[in-house]
Amino acid sequence: MSLSNHRTADIDSYPVLTTDELRDKFLIEELFVSDQITLVYTDLDRAIVGAAVPTNGPLELSAGDQLRADFFCQRRELGVINIGGAGTITVDGTAYDVGNRECLYIGRGSEKISFEGAGAQYYLLSYPAHADYPTTHAKIEDANKLELGSKEDANERHLYQYIHENGIQSCQLVMGFTVLQTGSVWNTMPPHTHDRRSEVYLYFDVAAGHQVAHFMGEPDETRVLWISEKQAALSPSWSVHCGSGTGAYSFIWGMGGENQRFDDMDGFPITDLR
Repeated sequence: MSLSNHRTADIDSYPVLTTDELRDKFLIEELFVSDQITLVYTDLDRAIVGAAVPTNGPLELSAGDQLRADFFCQRRELGVINIGGAGTITVDGTAYDVGNRECLYIGRGSEKISFEGAGAQYYLLSYPAHADYPTTHAKIEDANKLELGSKEDANERHLYQYIHENGIQSCQLVMGFTVLQTGSVWNTMPPHTHDRRSEVYLYFDVAAGHQVAHFMGEPDETRVLWISEKQAALSPSWSVHCGSGTGAYSFIWGMGGENQRFDDMDGFPITDLR
């Protein structure tokens, strides 16, 4: 297992960063490594972003030295979405068969967690937790599906909510994924910030030779991160987060912070962006 620390830049130093510095602070470029659990401990609400790719055998999640805990979920909750083939996640002796785009919420206090499945690719997002909620598996048909946007605005998309205030219960984690429909490229417009939450975007289903332009920063001081398949953008509470791809794509969104209201956001008119 690999666990590394990642520090973002603050709102004052952000405007003077070079392109390389911006990518270093706000983009996680490599998560999905064969036969490895890769974890990145960030300073965004102490979120841990990671992936488990059990190509040749099961992988067990441990706390490592960074957490100073007896096991990973001793003080944390964990959300998992599988973006690969079918696999199995075992939590304290109970096996959950998790298919493509299905979700497993793992509650605080879960001690032994392992991932298996030769074609599975598990995306992991964890935040500190103050209470215990039950480990819960959800299939796509269990998600709250929202159809948003329009072809005319090139942002027709289907949003699947898994972990949220009216779905899988958690302490602070909110998680789901969005699929852009063919011919649409824009997500999350108009752009917005979450003063009470941080957010992480994991882009996937980005075709070879294509990228997504992920816009970030204050509304009057935006910058762009060019993002490829299975890379993650970190979004502080003060930053907008929206993207436009060179083709259709999907992304997993996950949030942690003061509340779980999906619509707790401060929007900005598109014409005010700079």
